Amino acid sequence: MNYLLIGGARSGKSSYAEELAKSIGGNIVFVATAEAGDDEMKTRILRHQQARPPEWGLIEASLGVGEKISAHGKSADVIILDCVTLLVNNIMCRYMLEHGDELTGDAADYLDAAVKKEINDVIKAMEKTGASFIVVTNDVGAGLIPPNAMARIYRDLLGRANQMLGAYVEYVYLMVAGLPMQVKPLLR
Repeated sequence: MNYLLIGGARSGKSSYAEELAKSIGGNIVFVATAEAGDDEMKTRILRHQQARPPEWGLIEASLGVGEKISAHGKSADVIILDCVTLLVNNIMCRYMLEHGDELTGDAADYLDAAVKKEINDVIKAMEKTGASFIVVTNDVGAGLIPPNAMARIYRDLLGRANQMLGAYVEYVYLMVAGLPMQVKPLLR
């Protein structure tokens, strides 16, 4: 079974992902997409590392996530991918490093294709490994329309990635105040 946990910042997604992984049991591998770009992020990463059980495996992958999972996650029973939000951010940052901060007319199409490839590779890894996946992501599209093109492109890219994953997985939970609300399959 594969799960998508979506919600706002600090809604309890990562904590619930870890609880869910423990309840499924077996060999658990944590896939971290965060990059320690500043001291605050280094501290956040360290806290997450210290909170995880030492017996869990770890794959650090800021890009090429699906390929790295396929190569190194074969022995996993459960894989936590935390998080797609940072993965999409990493794709955008890599583009900006290579092409500059200015988003040209082709940028949105290029980034859209890059995100689709990355998410399709994650889905292929889900199929290939046979592990249960717990994918963590943010919902950033529920607020105001962002005031600049870069933020709007980011919102759109993450929204598309979330839709692709939501369509593929068996279970989707919206996290609100630390509580999981089942979205897929719909409860009747």
